Amino acid sequence: MAVFKYKAIDDAGKKTRGRLDASNVADLELRLNKMGLDLINFTEIKQSALSVGRKKLLRQELITFTFHLEQLVRSGVPLLDGLADLRGSVSNADLKVIASALIASIEGGKTFSESLEQFPKIFDTVFVSLIRAGEESGKLAEVLKNITESLKWQDEIAAQTKQAIFYPAFVGLFVFGSIFFVMAYLVPRLSTFITNMGQELPLHTRILISVSDFLTSHWYLLFIVPVVTILLIKYMARRDARVRYKLDDFKIRVWVIGPIFKKIILARFANYFALLYSSGVTVLNSLRINEDITGNMVMSTALREMQKKIADGNSISDSIDSISLFPPLVRRMIKVGETTGELDTALDNVSYFYDREVKGSIEKMQSILGPVLTIFLAVNIGWVMLSVFWPLYDVIVKVAR
Repeated sequence: MAVFKYKAIDDAGKKTRGRLDASNVADLELRLNKMGLDLINFTEIKQSALSVGRKKLLRQELITFTFHLEQLVRSGVPLLDGLADLRGSVSNADLKVIASALIASIEGGKTFSESLEQFPKIFDTVFVSLIRAGEESGKLAEVLKNITESLKWQDEIAAQTKQAIFYPAFVGLFVFGSIFFVMAYLVPRLSTFITNMGQELPLHTRILISVSDFLTSHWYLLFIVPVVTILLIKYMARRDARVRYKLDDFKIRVWVIGPIFKKIILARFANYFALLYSSGVTVLNSLRINEDITGNMVMSTALREMQKKIADGNSISDSIDSISLFPPLVRRMIKVGETTGELDTALDNVSYFYDREVKGSIEKMQSILGPVLTIFLAVNIGWVMLSVFWPLYDVIVKVAR
């Protein structure tokens, strides 16, 4: 299906321009006639809705899409008119193409949720499931509002995740870069002077010179080994589920960063679960969807176990009690929510709590990691100075005697 840029005129003589997916020119004219427009001229665009669907939109653009559509639907504007208005008002060319494809699909007899499934890279399983629940319950505007709020929350979580990764990476890179400079550039020049003194060198000085010689001769290994190791681990994780499980388990246990990632995963789980459940999606389907999008095999396995227990007749709280991955807070709040009939509210509270915890943990990590790496740098520089000046001190003492 190609995309056509068209110029058309309505019954009142008003000219309009836009883009529309169509199989050919005859199909384009047919689709425009259904919209009450007569084709004047057109230009075929090589970009298609399918090609747009293969790439992701920025989250901010998706927020714009859902917010705009929610406002129109809430105001009583029919869905097709809302999509047409969206197509004509947004500046993003991809959104225009998507809106045109959605209009054509709905006019062809598909529901809104079925039309969204054409773009799996843009509208994920959660998005489509929520829209389907909104269509069935007649609360599409409310669901769109919830999706918008969820997307904003995801944007904040993504920013926090990047902060949790990039800050220690940047500080660590600076520290190890400084150490490499000292070892590969400064120490070789001092070691020549030290060895020419003709006396027996202390053990720590000999170790320093050996490390410096190794880094000077094999510096490329510092770049090749980490890259090869990471690529090898990724390859093995794709091929072997056991390796992937151990890697995901390591991610949530590794010192400092692991607990933060675990809190982010739990916050995402609670947010999605609350959003799906409050929109009318069943508990089992909500857990199944979360299993697909959690991004961590340890969490996916835990959710799969929960589904089995619930399907066997156990309550949600009893099912989650048997899984050690979930901390006491989550288990307790879910139990209270299930007892009071306000499970979605309880899950929202869990999400809010972990959102705050993530922010606090990142701030705490930054306050600790900086001094720790600074001390590490200072210790290494102190080792270099001690190893260099100790032999000099011995020479001076011998000369003084």
